[in-house]
Amino acid sequence: MVLFLILLSSAIALIIIGAVVDGMLYLLSIGVLLLVVAVLYLLVRSISRSHRRPAH
Repeated sequence: MVLFLILLSSAIALIIIGAVVDGMLYLLSIGVLLLVVAVLYLLVRSISRSHRRPAH
């Protein structure tokens, strides 16, 4: 969960910096990509937890 929070916060920071500073659109793009990676990480993590079966 810590990795997700790091990815999410860095993505938000890069998106804000890329949107505010003129000529830094590549930061905006990197921020959006990090946001997508964070969501995919959370999705994969949740799917992998739902497929585990308890040992009997």
